[in-house]
Amino acid sequence: MNMLVDGEWRTDAYESTDEEGEFDRQETAFRDRVEEDPDAEFPAEAGRYHLYVSYACPWAHRTLLVRSLKGLEDAISVSVVDPYRENDGWEFSPEKEGCTEDRVNGFDYLRETYVAADPEFTGRPTVPVLWDTERETIVNNESAEIMRMLDTAFHDIGERDVTLYPEGYHDEVDETIEDIYEPINNGVYRAGFAGTQRAYDRAVTELFDALDRYDDLLEDRRYLCGDALTEADVAMFTTLVRFDAVYHTHFKCNVRQISDYDNLWPYLRDLYQTEGVAETVNLSHIKEHYYRSHADLNPKRIVPKGPDIDFEEPHDRDELPGGPPEELAASPQ
Repeated sequence: MNMLVDGEWRTDAYESTDEEGEFDRQETAFRDRVEEDPDAEFPAEAGRYHLYVSYACPWAHRTLLVRSLKGLEDAISVSVVDPYRENDGWEFSPEKEGCTEDRVNGFDYLRETYVAADPEFTGRPTVPVLWDTERETIVNNESAEIMRMLDTAFHDIGERDVTLYPEGYHDEVDETIEDIYEPINNGVYRAGFAGTQRAYDRAVTELFDALDRYDDLLEDRRYLCGDALTEADVAMFTTLVRFDAVYHTHFKCNVRQISDYDNLWPYLRDLYQTEGVAETVNLSHIKEHYYRSHADLNPKRIVPKGPDIDFEEPHDRDELPGGPPEELAASPQ
């Protein structure tokens, strides 16, 4: 795989699996924080920050989703890369539907933002990227931390009075995000990019054990942490919404589909039908990215036609206690 090495682009420098065939995810490099304090190094201000994202990427999708749920569209601008990632990495293709130019720097490739922030950067340029237009540098490229910053530091800037990290839920939200990360969020990648049968078997077993457990949990609660929509649901949603269209086939996670689950499937539809969610989902970009960008998994780069997924199908989750904040309540199904 391709990466930057001391600021220079290399096409032969990155291995995605370790010696045992286990998928080895790169650590994120930029970990600064936007804060509510006006005297902070990176203070929360409308119009100052920019998100670089891909509709295809579940990690970037988290940040887009929180931006939408909080009503931060006017406060934080966005550039969207081409879903098809070739040898030059994430590219800006404004002529392509759903994609944009680099709206703040005019770069052709996402990797240029990394070099602009650190001329000696070594690593894979990934999305999301939170960019400070005033200091002209990357603030952070860790999705969970950007998600939290958008939810908390920008709370008073958003047009919706919505919190996804409510008082009284902090510990459970943090624990749930951590609990679903390795077996589910990262688990689909561990299965898909496994280099040995043993690594694949371990990943897919842990994945479906966790999905089964959360399906049971959701039988009598509307959301992962009870009756409130939280960041944990955002983190779960971006994996589940891609599952049947991509992970089930492309990553060999085919023990079950999400649509086979009694509770996870209506839970997914409930989230999708929440105000501000559906517009952040681009299945065309999702399918094109995975099926065309991973030539080692799909050498012919053929994008399958199906499945036909109806996320708008009615659900009965509103019979459970709780629900989305009033600002996010969708019209009755």
